[in-house]
Amino acid sequence: MKERTLVFLKPEAIQRLVCGEIIARFEKKCLKIVGMKMMQITKEIAREHYAHIVSKPFYPDLESFITSSPVLVMVLEGKEAVELVLNMCGPTNATKAPPGTIRGDLSNSVSKNIIHRSDTKEAAEKEIKRFFKKEELFDYKMNNQKYFYADDE
Repeated sequence: MKERTLVFLKPEAIQRLVCGEIIARFEKKCLKIVGMKMMQITKEIAREHYAHIVSKPFYPDLESFITSSPVLVMVLEGKEAVELVLNMCGPTNATKAPPGTIRGDLSNSVSKNIIHRSDTKEAAEKEIKRFFKKEELFDYKMNNQKYFYADDE
């Protein structure tokens, strides 16, 4: 089933010049980019996005980090996209992320873990609306589109 999910590459990914490598991984797994933009996350957006952890003692450092430089925000579409991206990224604590995952290969931090991804379908819907206007998302055909959404039969 075709789904959409939100991903953003955090300041660490931008500053370390690994965005292209991460995007290539998603494309190699047949995830279609239907929206992408670079933006500066404001303190207000950070508080809304991380509302579930604003009261935690580590939040001020997270807010400082996430607002320190631009992020690259994307909406990816594909078969079971939410779960696929979640597995590709690895655990939030990058020191426990296995090799082969984005965090396992490219990060070694909990707070500066290179990438954010929606963790549920419901979160993906909310997050996509938070970062993208409807007209910023595109529906288009790709060569061999059947391959990208084919059943595993």
